[in-house]
Amino acid sequence: MTEIWESYKNGNWEVPFLTFAIYIFVCASFILYLFIVASRNTKIKKERLRTEYDKEINQLMTSVIFEDASFAAIKENKNFLVLLDTSFFREVLTESIINLHKNYEGVYAQKLEQFYKDSNLIKGSFKKLKSLKWEVKCKGITELAEFNIIDAFDKIIIYSKARNKTLKITAINACIKLAGTNSIIYLVEHPDPIDEWTQLNIIDAFKRHDVGDTEGIEHLLESQNTTVIALGLKLIKELKLTQKIPFVAQLAEKAPNTMIKYEAQSILQTLTV
Repeated sequence: MTEIWESYKNGNWEVPFLTFAIYIFVCASFILYLFIVASRNTKIKKERLRTEYDKEINQLMTSVIFEDASFAAIKENKNFLVLLDTSFFREVLTESIINLHKNYEGVYAQKLEQFYKDSNLIKGSFKKLKSLKWEVKCKGITELAEFNIIDAFDKIIIYSKARNKTLKITAINACIKLAGTNSIIYLVEHPDPIDEWTQLNIIDAFKRHDVGDTEGIEHLLESQNTTVIALGLKLIKELKLTQKIPFVAQLAEKAPNTMIKYEAQSILQTLTV
């Protein structure tokens, strides 16, 4: 200890320490530079591949939607089978058919759903549910809900009690798309605030089921979460559920806050005109 202390007082450590620090800084800078270059090259390569894949996918989807091409016929294209084995192509393909599915209805939408199953893209979505990353889980949940995979309900509803708020509301929203009012109990118990944009998405999910006067929507007005109550009022107003007027009237009398009270009174006036 005495020798170390003497060396410290004499300043003999300064030059070796500074030299070592400079070497560390230079090495770290070089490694960071290599990482940035590699990351940029990967991004450029992905963008180039995406452009190439988009052309292939556009032709493929045209044949599926408008020419009634069967997946058995599509599989005869060896180039397609090779591409389908690559994860990035499957990712781009899934994104493409999701965008198409959102813009098509009826027979065209059914064709896309069938292709999603036949091409085994559905397996990739189920696999995402097992990911340790909540963002990947959300992506898998959204994909399965978009293509109306009812069998996924039991797996998705598990995440309605997840700790992550985004994952939780994504799961609830997906289950509403898949099962309609059967998912209301999970929404009633939702503890976190639901923002305006998410409320609009949930309302859209209910609209897909044409819920009419299905029992259960009134339970949203009984929630301890005021944003869920607000959602319930918007649903009743948007779907014009006049049969729910007694529940809205009851809420107007015993509202948890002034804003909910005014909203309930406004909806009462709208529905009774």
